[in-house]
This record gives sequence, C-alpha cells and structure tokens, in this order.
Amino acid sequence: MPDRLRVEVDGRQLEISNLDKVLYPRAGFTKAEVLDYYTRIAPTLLPYLAGRPLTRTRYPNGVEGNSFFEKNAPGGTPDWVRTVRLPVPGSTKNREKIDFIVVEEVATVVWLANLAALELHTPQWRVDDEGRALDPDQLVVDLDPGPPAGLPECYEVALLMRERLAEDGLAGVAKTSGKKGMQLIVPLPGDEPADEVSAYAKALAEELAASHPRLIVAKMAKQLRPGKVFIDWSQNNAFKTTVAPYSLRAGETPTVSAPLSWPEVEAGELTATDLTPSYVLERIETLGDLLQAVD
Repeated sequence: MPDRLRVEVDGRQLEISNLDKVLYPRAGFTKAEVLDYYTRIAPTLLPYLAGRPLTRTRYPNGVEGNSFFEKNAPGGTPDWVRTVRLPVPGSTKNREKIDFIVVEEVATVVWLANLAALELHTPQWRVDDEGRALDPDQLVVDLDPGPPAGLPECYEVALLMRERLAEDGLAGVAKTSGKKGMQLIVPLPGDEPADEVSAYAKALAEELAASHPRLIVAKMAKQLRPGKVFIDWSQNNAFKTTVAPYSLRAGETPTVSAPLSWPEVEAGELTATDLTPSYVLERIETLGDLLQAVD
C-alpha cells in the first residue's frame, strides 16, 4: 500500500497517509479502518458536529502512544475548513482567543481522521453564521461510575433521570460514552444561558443523589464515588466538552460513543465493547439514527 494517496471527497482534494499504521495494536485496527469508519459514519455524525467548535484528542502513534488534546486549528489546515475565533479562558498557553475548527463537511471528518484525531468532543452550544457563541441547545447528563459500579448501574440511573426529566417536560436519548459510563442528551430550546442550564443540571443531580444515596453521588470528591454513579452536572459549563455521538474512543479495542434505545437501556445488556465501529454502522442500517427521535 502506498505511503500517501490523493483522494477526492465531495469535490475536496485530500492526501491521506500511513494507511497500514496500526492505531489499536491489541485489536490490529489500522488507520485505514479508522478512515473507513469515519467516512461511512460521517453523514450521520455531521449534524452533531455542525456549528460546534471541536476539540480533538489525537493519537499519532496509536492508542498506546502519546496523545494530546487539540482545540486550535493546526498548521496546514485547508482553507476550505471552517474556523471560528473564540475566547479560551484559562488557556494553558495564555492565549485569549484561538481558532477552532467547525466540522460541516464529510471531507473535514476525513481530514481529521487522517490526523489520527480519534476522539471528537463538542460543547453543548453552537456558533451562528458569524461565529458568535449561542446559548446551549442541549443539556448533557453525564454518568460516571466509580468501580466496582459500571454500565449496569449507569443504566439504572439513566432510567431514574428519564423519569425526573419527564416531570419537567423534557426528554432525551441515552448514549454510551464508549468507555465505562454514559450520557443522556436532552434537547433544549436554546434560550437559556449556560450558567442557568448548569444550575438546573446540578439541582437534578443533587435531588436524585438525596433520594438514592446508595446509588448516586452529585459531589465531585473522588472518595465519595466508589460503587456509585457520579452525575457530572459540570459538563454543562460553557467551556466544557463531551464526546460527540458516533465518535470513536481510544482504548484497548475501538469502541464508539453510540446512542441506545430506551428498551436497550431497560434491558441493560449492551456493554461498551459490544459497540464496535462495524456494529454501530450495522445499527445505523437497521435502526437508523436513534438521536433523531428527540431532535
């Protein structure tokens, strides 16, 4: 296989390289397979990236090598990739603003996959056509289990949260994080600021923790988490991001942060390792995009 190939994606010219490099050594999963997955999932993935400043986790030497978070558009970013300049409070490099990538084309997804950007993370808000940040259009309920708790306990908490959200006229879709936990994605009208959404999420977490103290914790102290599910309400902070639906995750084997149906949550049988790239693509063919149910 050639080291470099020129390809055309929706009229964009791209160069892809090192296709035989193994990025998931224990699974033998190559860069070519990463590119194949992201190319095929891109039409389903794009609505959940569009308009959202993207943070990537890159693994140039595979998941067992060094990785790094990347918010800014790297050198050599094609001129057809959309970027927006936004403030970054608390930047480790003392930059007041940086240029974020906003993914709006299949070609951009492929370009990022070629950079070994395995994990894609987005905030709960979008930017408008002028690149100005809008109020959040979704609430994320992040469920983080403390060992020995795991995904089964997260399923239980997700069902409790679904009932509580319904009392306020809200509905969401569950998805696995692709690792040990999961999230609920709850669409919002987009007319409340992030601090109010975050305060609401915190109140919900504290309420459920008070009524189910043996199962749920709402405080961040790690010593409180063993055997319980931490509802991380802080993910709704305007400057935090959550792994995007259909993003790959870095681990021993390639897994996907995949939406679930509520009957699947109730059954509690699926594990993170079940949701491989090939299986998620099969699910799209048979079940469609489960997130569309609440959009």
